[in-house]
Amino acid sequence: MNYIWEVVGRQPTGQQPSGADTVQKLCDRVASSTLLEDRRDAVRALKSLSKKYRMEVGTMAMDHLVRILQSDRTDTEILGYALDTLYNIVCIDEEEEPEESQQKQEDDLGAQFSEKFIGEPDNITLLLTLLEEFDFHVRWPGVKLLTALLKSQCAPVQSIVLVSPMGVSRLMDLLADSREVIRNDGLLLLQQLTKGNTAIQKIVAFENAFERLLEIIKEEGSSDGGIVVEDCLLLLLNLLKNNSSNQNFFKEGSYIQKMKPWFEVGDDNSGWSAQKATNLHLMLQLVRVMVSPVNAPGATASCQKAMFQCGLLQQLCTILMATGVPADILTETINTVSEVIRGSEVNQDYFASVNAPSNPPRPAIVVLLMSMVNERQPFVLRCAVLYCFQCFLYKNHKGQGEIVATLLPSTIDASSISAGQLLCGGLFSADSLSNWCAAVALAHALQDNLTQKEQLLRVQLATSLGKPPVSLLQQCTNILSQGSRVQTKVGLLMLLCTWITNCPIAVMHFLHNQDNVPFLTAQISENQGEDERLVQGLCALLLGICIYYNDNSLENYTKEKLKQLIEKRIGKENFVEKLGFITKHELYSRAAQKPQPIFSAPEHMLFDHEFTKLIKELEGMITKAVLKSSEEEKKEEEVKKTLEQHDSIITQYNALIREQDGQIQELKEQVSSLSSQSEMLQNTVTQQLSQIQQHKDQYNILKLKLGKDAPVNGLQTEEQSQLREQLEDLQRQHQRLQTQLTERDALITGLKEAEVTPSTDRSSSDVTELQRELEDLRAQLQSQSAEITELQRENQELLRASHATGSEVGVCEELESRLSAQTAEAQKLKEEVQALLQRKEVMEKELSSASSSAAIMETEKSQLQHELQESKKEQDDLLMLLADQDQKILSLRHRLKALGETIEDEDDLDARDQFYDDDDDDEEEGDE
Repeated sequence: MNYIWEVVGRQPTGQQPSGADTVQKLCDRVASSTLLEDRRDAVRALKSLSKKYRMEVGTMAMDHLVRILQSDRTDTEILGYALDTLYNIVCIDEEEEPEESQQKQEDDLGAQFSEKFIGEPDNITLLLTLLEEFDFHVRWPGVKLLTALLKSQCAPVQSIVLVSPMGVSRLMDLLADSREVIRNDGLLLLQQLTKGNTAIQKIVAFENAFERLLEIIKEEGSSDGGIVVEDCLLLLLNLLKNNSSNQNFFKEGSYIQKMKPWFEVGDDNSGWSAQKATNLHLMLQLVRVMVSPVNAPGATASCQKAMFQCGLLQQLCTILMATGVPADILTETINTVSEVIRGSEVNQDYFASVNAPSNPPRPAIVVLLMSMVNERQPFVLRCAVLYCFQCFLYKNHKGQGEIVATLLPSTIDASSISAGQLLCGGLFSADSLSNWCAAVALAHALQDNLTQKEQLLRVQLATSLGKPPVSLLQQCTNILSQGSRVQTKVGLLMLLCTWITNCPIAVMHFLHNQDNVPFLTAQISENQGEDERLVQGLCALLLGICIYYNDNSLENYTKEKLKQLIEKRIGKENFVEKLGFITKHELYSRAAQKPQPIFSAPEHMLFDHEFTKLIKELEGMITKAVLKSSEEEKKEEEVKKTLEQHDSIITQYNALIREQDGQIQELKEQVSSLSSQSEMLQNTVTQQLSQIQQHKDQYNILKLKLGKDAPVNGLQTEEQSQLREQLEDLQRQHQRLQTQLTERDALITGLKEAEVTPSTDRSSSDVTELQRELEDLRAQLQSQSAEITELQRENQELLRASHATGSEVGVCEELESRLSAQTAEAQKLKEEVQALLQRKEVMEKELSSASSSAAIMETEKSQLQHELQESKKEQDDLLMLLADQDQKILSLRHRLKALGETIEDEDDLDARDQFYDDDDDDEEEGDE
């Protein structure tokens, strides 16, 4: 206190002033002092008084301290004092342990000062700016102050940080600080900042938080690390829990693979420290967050796949089967494995193949079930094993079949313990919790699997020596009627309801026992206590299932007779009331929330999650089925039959439409092929018409060349024979075209007949289009037929002209001889022309080859000239370099002479000059 009086300005004499007066004087000093040293001393004094006089300092000094943070930014020492003082105001000292009433008062006071500080949002922005200061005495108290504000007023501070420019990024820089104390307190700050705020969680994740946190965990020793690893894991849980975006980012960034080394445990697992157990527990929770059943199914499946591929599931199974693992870690590992395999076929198959390291080896499922039905095991461990078994069977028909198969007579192996034997042993043991767990486990083996429900009807049990075996179904009803505990009754009733649901054969087996229906009606109609009301509701549910899924195969227990029995013995309203009590039970709503069986005590273990969904599905249907009269049922059956008929008619029409679509597709393909054939034929006709035109031209040339009166009988005969052959070919082609046209007419007729049957509008339009295409093709063929007819007419004229010419041959023999001579001469000329044409072709070929050779030589010449120019340039550059070098040598010789050194004689110089002269001559010859 003497130091404080020195700061205030006077020594204590007589009565000392109160703490409020001292604080007031110090605040005045902070506000009025012009010297930095005076303000620093006053703030330091306020810091020392802030714990004892928290109320006074917070009330009077907070505004002055904020102004110090704003104005004295250059002095790190006064900033540190101010931040420490503010921290002491808003947060009590953790080292002190005040009484409970005082603790509450202090907390309220801190909350008031925190609210006052963040009432001005610029204060938080100022604090974020100060965190950029690297000085330890500023950054560390700033981190502690912001953490305390977040603990007291989390949501308002989060909102201010979120809208502050680069606010989250500044806080993320704390993780990169080389001073561990700041880095560790930065982890605590980010934990508070990310609580319950999805937007901030996303920003922190995309600021590379995952990479940095995993590096810190690795540097600190993973599961063997200390409290820092725990803080990192808590921050990771904040970032990933209920945040699908961050979970996807974590998976896509391949961070799941980096989790595998965390779970590498050795053979010696004795002596685990409490910190290691805590770290591993948080690591397991982190895995569960990624594969939680509340996540989106697609995201969970991809994470499960990644965990199997990287070997994480295998590592967890190793811990599961290891010895010396603490019970709480083993329980959490079982829960984690459960959710990693839930609904994943590959992971479930792998888990089924895992064996415990025993002699002889036993499947892990069998070892776990042995723990579940053992009443000496901890309650939480038995719940975890049940959850693991449920997850193994979830959407796993193959696994369900394997479990049921161990109960069938043909597969029972007396030398080994099977899962089915353990379930039956637990089902009929004296421990009610084992009864309930075994019944629920067996119900999951039948969930949504009609085949296994029917197979389980074959199971026979030997009750005692000398008595015939009874079925498993009958033994369950026998135990119910013997007055067991409520937990046992509830478990067996859940098993029976799951078993006979949607299985008429199981319903028939259940009703075949004459004692079952009277027992159920007696249980429902009795007025019993609160605990038994749940059993009454489940009995009503079981009886309602027998009505709803009854196929009326038993004459004494048809649907109508069972409803009459309910109306006489119980009353429909009473029956519905008892049925509705199930969903009103407190434990029902708890079990319906999550798949994992979590119970505070064994006696609260009454409902299974999957069974609650079954009740929700069946309750309404059973109520309607019981309350309906026979007439309403008949009407509903008639409506169902009508709907089934309509469905069958619609199915037939759909099949007809699909068939017609196929036919239309085939016809389209045929039209396409016929169109291509038509194009080919049209091209052929065009070629033939061009050939005919050529023959006409040749004929006209011959007529002009020989004259109208010249008898050209020999030439005409040859041309006539050629024309006849061409005409016959054209007639054959015409006949083929006519045949194709007839086939297409028949196709059109078939399509018209097909239009009589029911078809869609689209098929009629396709047929019309096909008819139009065929009409166009028919028009083309008619035009081709006309052209062929014209050709035939011209051929007839040519024949008549030939006959006329032949009749003049006998009169004009002289002209014939002259014509023969002219013909011979013409033939000779033709041969000469042919020879000239051949020579012309040969010369053209030689010319083209010579032209190509010349082009090649020209190209080579241009390339050689280009290379020559390049060589000249290089030679000139070389000569210039040699000349420069020679000048340097000469200058060096002169300097050597001047220094008195001996040099080469002149002959060497002359030889070198002669060498340069020879190079110049070679260059001149190259230019020529």
